[in-house]
Amino acid sequence: MQKKAIQSISKKNRIIRNIIKAMDVRENFLLLGHKNPDDDCISSMVAFALLVRKFYKDTGVYLGSRIHEHFHYLLNICKYNSISLYNEYTQPENSVDTLVVCDTPKPSMIEASSAIKAMLNNKDVLVIEIDHHIGADSKYCGHADYSLVTEASSASELVGHLALKLNNQADLLKQYQIEDLFSRNLVLAILTGIIGDSMMGKFLKSRREQRYYQIFSTMFNNLLSRKTVKWTNFSNMGQVYREIRRLSEKEEKCYNYFISRKHLSPSIGYVALDYNDMTPLYKHCDKETIVSVARAVADTLAEESTKLSLVAYYDNPRNSDLIEFRVRRSQHFKSFDVRNLLNLFSIENGGGHEGAIGFRIAKNKIEDLDTYIEYLIDGIEKAIAE
Repeated sequence: MQKKAIQSISKKNRIIRNIIKAMDVRENFLLLGHKNPDDDCISSMVAFALLVRKFYKDTGVYLGSRIHEHFHYLLNICKYNSISLYNEYTQPENSVDTLVVCDTPKPSMIEASSAIKAMLNNKDVLVIEIDHHIGADSKYCGHADYSLVTEASSASELVGHLALKLNNQADLLKQYQIEDLFSRNLVLAILTGIIGDSMMGKFLKSRREQRYYQIFSTMFNNLLSRKTVKWTNFSNMGQVYREIRRLSEKEEKCYNYFISRKHLSPSIGYVALDYNDMTPLYKHCDKETIVSVARAVADTLAEESTKLSLVAYYDNPRNSDLIEFRVRRSQHFKSFDVRNLLNLFSIENGGGHEGAIGFRIAKNKIEDLDTYIEYLIDGIEKAIAE
């Protein structure tokens, strides 16, 4: 069928609810785009992948062709948010249950290997579509009730619209301990797609398009602690590139700092950083950088241990009086539900899903972090053995 704009707000909202529900209940997502991907294609894939990662789900982006160096900062965002990158020579190890096709006018234009094409034809695999190409020589790529295909400045704008709707679902965000849905990297990916497709807003035609551009450019300004000005603030894409490259360098240093302090028990790879360990990071890294890197480290250590990982660190005193904990299960260790650990250790402030959890404990409840980590490791090892 030729693509058409969604005719009613109620139908659009129903499709968005369906997509959000899929983020909640499905487990392994793979993002696809079109051949020779441009700004909006890559940005919308990365932005959607960042949303899915907030639900602790396995997430990958397939890029079959060589990507221009101008987009490498988007690939760095993936690296430090535990989003896997695949090409024609690499495939997801786990069975993909959800494909998400972004910014692709019709099925024949999808960048996909023969294995992924087989997934697209597998009735057990859900296909979500995010696209703004309608009419002309267009055809739907996704399943009818999961195709957010309508008028917009870009596919990235539609991902932004989806995120705004998701941000209103307080119970779901609380379940997954998502305190700040609109992280800097998410806003940056959305904005990159919008300004890339619209040539810095010059080609925005409608008030709606201008409104979304203003929303996300303002968010970007606020997140970087700049003075918020008019939506014409960005004079060129170079400003965006320079800023994210600077930030990605900090993420790499933060990641290496965590990893250099790793330890291994028989079943668990773990890192525990107390106040003194974290003080150097407080000076150079913001909260989002530390949170995203901690997740990436948890994923890395889970696969190194082949069973579980544990990452603990003192939050910046300016943000909270809590110690943050993350536990992640290896892709090859399916027999253990990590949510059971919340009951085992009588933890109230925590949540997640069977493969990954996060929890927080007040600093005054833990006299010595190393001693508490030993207590956790011992308890987890016994639980695994049982």
